[in-house]
Amino acid sequence: MAMLPRAARPAVNAAVRPAIGNTIVAARAFSSTPSQGATLRELETRLKSVRNIEKITKSMKMIASTKLNKAQRAMASARAYGKANQEVFENSEAKSAEGGKALFVVISSDKGLCGGIHSSVVKRAKKELQAIGSAAGSADSTEGPAIFALGEKPKAQLSRTLPKNIAVSFNQIGKDIPTFADASAIADKIVSSGINFDKVNIIYNSYVSAMSFESAIMEVLSEQSLRDAPGFSTYEQEEDTTKDLAEFALANAIYATLVEGHAAEINARRNAMDNASSNAGDMITNLNIQYNRSRQQVITTQLIDIVTGAAALD
Repeated sequence: MAMLPRAARPAVNAAVRPAIGNTIVAARAFSSTPSQGATLRELETRLKSVRNIEKITKSMKMIASTKLNKAQRAMASARAYGKANQEVFENSEAKSAEGGKALFVVISSDKGLCGGIHSSVVKRAKKELQAIGSAAGSADSTEGPAIFALGEKPKAQLSRTLPKNIAVSFNQIGKDIPTFADASAIADKIVSSGINFDKVNIIYNSYVSAMSFESAIMEVLSEQSLRDAPGFSTYEQEEDTTKDLAEFALANAIYATLVEGHAAEINARRNAMDNASSNAGDMITNLNIQYNRSRQQVITTQLIDIVTGAAALD
């Protein structure tokens, strides 16, 4: 290979160096394109996932809205059972013995995606047991009243802090609108459990409005409390049906609270899915903006590569 004359070398170097520099810049710009392309693919995947989630939440909202009307009608009918119980206890002037033993029934369900439905009754149960422990002069509520948990969700939450208090748990509750047969089976299990109690405190979610619910307690007195009531003797009875009346009152109360809790859960699920759909829509809008910006950046980078490569060849 012939060597260039010493005098011609500066001119050749001045012509070649800019071309090499432009080529290196173009190569660096081109090397950044795959990462930008990968970002676009990630954004496309996220957009697809969020759109699928939005479809699911909208479908679940529609299903919950359809079920809510039926649940509200059932709740209006079931509330009559609870009111009838209260009238019996009020007219007979029945009261639980001071310092009597309480049994707690925490009502919820097995399903999730319904906001704070489960934590609402669990917090109320913990608060009531803590109050009983404080009144008894003991800060430890783990040795307090027995708990009957209706639903896997409240059972799981109560098992973390009050595992010794859970006596019996039920599942498969709340799949559909509860029936009186379900309530009767639960009441029979409570009566036949062998646990002594002076009253049953049923903790459930009370339906307040289309936008809210709150935990509430319905108190059901025991057979002995009815016998000791001053006004109960005014009811003429050919046979002693106090035991049957106490069991029937317990089943009535459980039925009323089950149905109302079910309506509150369906309403909470509808609101939760509505909020989830709105959040998914906002996320889709933000991801679309990011995707368009990234796509414009990729296009601009590619144009710069083309222009730079063409200038390097001239």
